[in-house]
Amino acid sequence: MANPVLDFEIDTSKLQYVGQGLQRPECILAEKDGTLWSADSRGGVVRMRHDGTQEIITQKISSHFTNADSEATRYLTGTLPNGLAFAASGDILISNFGTDRLEIMTRSGESKVLADSIDGEALGKVNFVLRDSKGRIWITISTKIKNWMHALRPDLADGYIARYIEGEFHVVAEGFHFTNEIRMDAKEEYMYVVETTGGCISRLRVREDGSLGEREIFGPSSLGIGAWPDGIAFDSIGNLWGTCVYSDKLFVLTPQGDLRVLLDEGDSAKVKALEDQFRAGAVTEEVLFATGRGIAPWMASITFGGPDLRTAYIGSLRAHRIPFFRAPVPGLPMVHWNESR
Repeated sequence: MANPVLDFEIDTSKLQYVGQGLQRPECILAEKDGTLWSADSRGGVVRMRHDGTQEIITQKISSHFTNADSEATRYLTGTLPNGLAFAASGDILISNFGTDRLEIMTRSGESKVLADSIDGEALGKVNFVLRDSKGRIWITISTKIKNWMHALRPDLADGYIARYIEGEFHVVAEGFHFTNEIRMDAKEEYMYVVETTGGCISRLRVREDGSLGEREIFGPSSLGIGAWPDGIAFDSIGNLWGTCVYSDKLFVLTPQGDLRVLLDEGDSAKVKALEDQFRAGAVTEEVLFATGRGIAPWMASITFGGPDLRTAYIGSLRAHRIPFFRAPVPGLPMVHWNESR
């Protein structure tokens, strides 16, 4: 059977959009009834119902930025909800890239900190959180450097993955180039890891006891010039969909690891300028924030939803609404998809 993604194309003029006035909708969770939840830099999540209404649910944890602050300042100070996952209870796990901790929030906004340290030291830049079918909670730490912009260089591999065990996090794999989103395949045999500054996707075998095997590259060792992967999601036939953040690309890796770029929205000159600085280990805010354009500037994630899991939503860091399109195959259901609330 031919892989439907090989002939699939996206017409950006026919995209639809959901949400309005969103602030940094980096990660999106979809529920079976059509409800969407997106991370929001105002300190919490925005709930978007299937009837078109929406509301922001802010954490009972204060935000420390004002509208007068620069965009760069907002990415470096205060609360910054990033990756999201549903806990078994239905509460929302929030990896907070601003406060450097894993938090949990009820659907009414009551929040508490699950962890802010590991082995007596600060966690670092907590990027993403994942819950698997066995109820295990995993997080990624992009870097231990407080100002994450200083970690945008090719020679730094201080990212790691940790697992929540009996109230504490324990490192289970390390040595990644800016660890970002992680996903497991349908059988949970492998964990797939986005290495943003590594420009690649790697994977590790998941052992029965929850430990991880050796790291190996999945697909190309480099996704291309200016390709900094950010978010990933599997579909039901094993294709791994992903986004590249500063170059604004949407791509697919087939089960065989072959790469196909479905969207390329970036400004090639500005992406090249950033690539040159990145290779020199000298990224500046000016050049970094000059990138980002198109339907979802700083494209950050891909989420499957809708009643048949064929609606694909694109999260981003700098858009105020979420584009979506009809995918050629259903997404792989997340562990919460068939859980009752």
